[in-house]
Amino acid sequence: MKRRLNLRIGRRTRAGRRAGAALALTALTVPLTVAFGATAEAATASSCTAARGPYQKQAEKFLGLPVDGRQSASDCRAIRAFQTSHGITPNIGYAGPVTWGVMSLVAQQKAAGHNPNKARKCPTNKGRIACVDLTRQLSWIQDGSRLVYGPVPIRSGRDGYETRTGAKKIYWRHLHHVSTLYNVAMPYSQFFDGGQAFHSISGSVWSAPGSHGCVNMRSGDAKKYWSLLKTGDDVYVYGRKAGT
Repeated sequence: MKRRLNLRIGRRTRAGRRAGAALALTALTVPLTVAFGATAEAATASSCTAARGPYQKQAEKFLGLPVDGRQSASDCRAIRAFQTSHGITPNIGYAGPVTWGVMSLVAQQKAAGHNPNKARKCPTNKGRIACVDLTRQLSWIQDGSRLVYGPVPIRSGRDGYETRTGAKKIYWRHLHHVSTLYNVAMPYSQFFDGGQAFHSISGSVWSAPGSHGCVNMRSGDAKKYWSLLKTGDDVYVYGRKAGT
């Protein structure tokens, strides 16, 4: 009886060892992406396009990729990451005109550095002033020649709802404003021209097509503007947003 029992145990042990060896071999030969979360990885990969966009070379250069004008898996992932972080849809890694337009805009914004008013288009002889450059989609605050804050990216009015240019003044501030016209929250609202105001948004300031005339800002930037500006401070809006 003991001998039969020992034989059965031996067979089970050997079978277990063979199964363990097979499992170990599988773990060595199957990619880690398959062994750990293959479904999620496949879903991510399937949404990346293999098509070459009309601005492929430009996108490659902007992102610091090898510039060959051919779409690769790594190119697609890099372009898609940029699209996702800047609120561009569809975010499938296709280098189309919208993606290149945002890349060009970001490049201009970076080039502004710490001297956004180098061309002296915003008048800075009035003390504290909030400057808004619609062409570069930038805003900053100055005291005379001293840069107080910024430049920061903004999103101005879309075609048909352009942010109006010229000299303005902040005439009303409302910390927790909600638009009665569009029924959307407008935190840190500082109105400077009718219903047009600086305020924060929850989405991307780079996303198309634009606001209904307000100067949309990231939450941290709008909060900083709230702390730095007051009723009666000057605002100067100039330039022209692409596509308006």
